[in-house]
Amino acid sequence: MADRRYIGVSHKRLEDRALLTGAGRFAADLSAPAQLHMRVVRSPVAFGRLRGIDAAAARRLPGVVVVWAFADVAHIPPIQIRLTKIGGLEPYQQTVLARDYVRYVGDPVAVVFAEDPYVAEDAAELVVPDIEELAPCICATDPPGEFMPATLPGVSTEVAVVRKSYGDLAAAFAAAHRVVELEVAVGRHTGVPLETRGALAEFDPASGVLTMRGAAKVPHYNRGQVARMLDMPDEMVHLIEGHVGGGFGVRGELYPEDVLVCHAALRLKRPVKWVEDRQEHLMATNHSRDQCYRLRAAIDARGFVLGLEAEIFSDQGGYVRTHGVTVPDLAAAMLPGPYVVPAYRANVHVRLTNKTPAGTYRAPGRYESTFARERLLDAIAHALGRDPIEVRRTNLVPRERMPFDRGIDTLGTRVVYDSGDYALLLDKLLAHLDYERLKAALAARRAAGERVGLGLGYFVEKSGLGPADKAVVSIDAAGTVEVVTGAASIGQGIETAMAQICAEVLQVPLERIRVVHGRTDRIDYGMGAFASRVTVMTGCAVQAAAEALREKLRAAPSGTPAAAEGWFRADHMTYPYGIHAAVVRLDPGTCAVHVERFVVAYDIGRAVNPMLVEGQIVGGAVQGIGGALFEELVYDENGQPLATTFADYLMPTLAEVPPIEALVTEDAPATQNPLGVKGAGEAGINGAGAAIAAAVDDALGRPGAVTRLPITPVRLHRLLAAGG
Repeated sequence: MADRRYIGVSHKRLEDRALLTGAGRFAADLSAPAQLHMRVVRSPVAFGRLRGIDAAAARRLPGVVVVWAFADVAHIPPIQIRLTKIGGLEPYQQTVLARDYVRYVGDPVAVVFAEDPYVAEDAAELVVPDIEELAPCICATDPPGEFMPATLPGVSTEVAVVRKSYGDLAAAFAAAHRVVELEVAVGRHTGVPLETRGALAEFDPASGVLTMRGAAKVPHYNRGQVARMLDMPDEMVHLIEGHVGGGFGVRGELYPEDVLVCHAALRLKRPVKWVEDRQEHLMATNHSRDQCYRLRAAIDARGFVLGLEAEIFSDQGGYVRTHGVTVPDLAAAMLPGPYVVPAYRANVHVRLTNKTPAGTYRAPGRYESTFARERLLDAIAHALGRDPIEVRRTNLVPRERMPFDRGIDTLGTRVVYDSGDYALLLDKLLAHLDYERLKAALAARRAAGERVGLGLGYFVEKSGLGPADKAVVSIDAAGTVEVVTGAASIGQGIETAMAQICAEVLQVPLERIRVVHGRTDRIDYGMGAFASRVTVMTGCAVQAAAEALREKLRAAPSGTPAAAEGWFRADHMTYPYGIHAAVVRLDPGTCAVHVERFVVAYDIGRAVNPMLVEGQIVGGAVQGIGGALFEELVYDENGQPLATTFADYLMPTLAEVPPIEALVTEDAPATQNPLGVKGAGEAGINGAGAAIAAAVDDALGRPGAVTRLPITPVRLHRLLAAGG
């Protein structure tokens, strides 16, 4: 009898029954007897000397247990950086409460603990921070200055300069047919998950164990950091994940509030609960994007890029949080994209401003660099009077050069494109679009007076960041299989995908497999969920553990319980790739951009569950459209955020998003892992801004018109007015 196939099949998600029947348990759903409620007092100004905190009125309010300022938590060290290898970032780390200076509106200056959340909120309103307001820094392209002149003299607001280079750039420019220059920028966005941040911390004096529920994304790492900061052994701290209403890069890192909740439970000997509201979320949870690119390309007569020079400015906000300079590092490493670019140099200036600290957000550094690079390819095509698609073909890395070594690294790994047929995917997309007929139809509509256009954006992604993952697979006497992983679920379908991989090996029905994740009390190692790594790293670890268990079962009597562990290690990432295509229509009356059609072509290598891949693509595309047209975190000249509610921070709805077409191919399986899989988390968002910008140019009949995202109605009005 042939083995039943599980990998490659669009099984329904195992996770969905609890969510669809109302049995989901999110952070706000959690409670414990005698719990206290924490409320954070935040700075109302962007930059200033913090001279003190007046909490007397708050402490007198009935129901208030305690109010803390920095002096009460001064023994807790700053929050360390997780991903960056660059040194010298210690002065920029965030303390759990502000010390000496406040650096952005929303900077935590005090915390209130009370018997119920309403008293806690009322008390927080009574806390008065004494701040000597100073002139803020708002623009990262301004010359750097002193960071905190009174307490850290000589420490610059330029945190670091990330440098990447290879090839002979001078020779490339000397041989150039011409030089094309371009400056573009991407505004400040954030992930805006449906669920805001929250946590419930409990300390058990009998066992000495501190438990925080509501963890997300990287529970093992955060467990280690909480233990270190609170001077506890790792094994006495447990982080437990429940259901998570979206991650997108912004949730799950270690924030001041996470540490404060845990410290309070430990010190006050009562459970402590904290849930932020949406206004807090928009001004305190990590922001992202906010980069400016100044590009110079040396090209030959065909439009082939001989050399590329980039000066990039990355707005880090008020502190360097746990991501360090990951986003600038990825932006510089991935800027060349799918193109050969024989000589390259990028300098990324990472600078502090008095805005909310920035970190990762879905396709961090790639959404921005793809926009910049694809705008540059369009500018090259226009300069030479060539078709933009043909210029891209001229520059694509050919299949026969795979694996393609970029000559640079990122996140501590060498950038080597493991497999790919970039030209083939382009051909498949054009066939899917019926490209020539579509162009003719759009031309006819423009001739009739409509402002419509088509744009493309090609990209290369990275996924499967190592160095290792572990899984334990066991079977009990009843034949139920349990898969325990150190990964985390942030909505990507981990339970379903891991069960499918396990089922393929053991030939056990999915309904007999239970997947455990996000619990530091169940497995001693795990790297969580980030960088589109789970299917690659955790999936291959699950495969290895299931294969080891299968061998044990073959040697054991039927019905005998057994368990086996498996590891997967990798020192290179995998590099999936894709193209976004957008058809847009401009409304000159309202200055709105209507996206009529949106297509994502993406080579996944091998899809464990094609339906889940398409779901990731659709969700990402909606976020990409939001970043291209609607979402922007704007500040005034005093550093006050002007988008702290959904009345001002605009999100795309079903009315603004067309059905997303996903063209998923498996032409280039990964060569770095036994499953041949690559990640899908960032496929839908990466090229969206680039494609929509090119489509708006086409609709305007003005190549190079769009140089900044998002293309808001105000910006489109200016473009329309400038075009006559």
